[in-house]
Parts: sequence; C-alpha cells; structure tokens
Amino acid sequence: MNLKAYFQKLKTEAGCDEAGRGCLAGPVFAAAVILPSKFDLPFLNDSKKLSEDRRELLRPMIQEQAIAWAVAYVDHKEIDEINILNASFLAMHRALDQIEKTPQLLLIDGNRFKQYKDIPHKCIIEGDSIFASIAAASVLAKTFRDEYMHKLHKTYPQYHWNQNKGYGTMKHRQAILNFGPSPIHRTSFRLVPE
Repeated sequence: MNLKAYFQKLKTEAGCDEAGRGCLAGPVFAAAVILPSKFDLPFLNDSKKLSEDRRELLRPMIQEQAIAWAVAYVDHKEIDEINILNASFLAMHRALDQIEKTPQLLLIDGNRFKQYKDIPHKCIIEGDSIFASIAAASVLAKTFRDEYMHKLHKTYPQYHWNQNKGYGTMKHRQAILNFGPSPIHRTSFRLVPE
C-alpha cells in the first residue's frame, strides 16, 4: 500500500483524523501529524485496516519520525452538548492547538471540517488510506483512544470496553440493558435499539 507523502510538496502539511465518532461511550479523540517528506513507516495505512498489534507497533515509530504530532479529545459530556460532528472538529482543533509547528495546510479525513484559524484545509474522503500524514493521525488517535478505554474498562468492566472500545456491539448493548448506562455513556446517542 503506497500512501502519498504530501498533497502540495512545498507546504508544511498536517494530517488530521479522529477516532471514536461512532462509539456509545467515552470521548472522541483526534490527532494532527506533520511528517517529513521522506520517512519510512512500513505497513502504514488507515488504522481501521490494521490489526491492533500493527497499530501499537506503528505508534512509537510515528511519534519518533514525525516532525510534530499532537493528540487531544472531547469527552462524552461535551459530545452530548455540542453533538458528535462538532465534537470531532473540536478535538481536531485541540490537537492543532497543541502541535509544536504551525502547518500551512491541513489535510482532513472526511468531507467536512470547521475552519481552523486562517490555515487552509482540504477535506479528503477516505484520506486515511490515501495520505501518509492522515493515516499516521488515524493510528495515533485510535491507539490513544483504545488505551483510554482500557483504563475506563477497569472501573466499568461490565461493558467490556477492553474488547469493544465503546462501540455498539451486541454484547455492549446487552450490558447496557442489564446494568443501565454508565456515567461515561453518551446520552445523546441511541444506546439500545427501539
């Protein structure tokens, strides 16, 4: 899988992606990553197409090789207040607030984004399987979020977040029916089918 190193060669580009948008519980995470034009990250791809082991292997390599990177999140309460789409944009903005080098162009995974400061952006559908910087951001967002959900699982083991990471699996929905929602569930989401 050969990912593109850049969209515009002469600009400092940050790839941005989020993880956990479709979950029933926990925060949405986002990452922003600026990669050098020459880098070597074997098997880098959209995080959804990688095994958990591969993602965990790539994470320190991305952190090491990136010119700059940052990860941020928006919690379940804010998601319920501003909705998941706005929360995804806010998480990306928070990651960009933290990144140590100011990018000249943002490559956003998806078809919509809320303007960040005066930095131009390009929305790319399935960008995480086209551009390396977006793929790297998807790996960081996903691994940081999974780690967070593993920690929450220790407090709320009945929902099996160590396995489902908060996604609406049958086992997760059954646990919500059995135990009711936890304080970490997103109340604005339909937690169990009608």
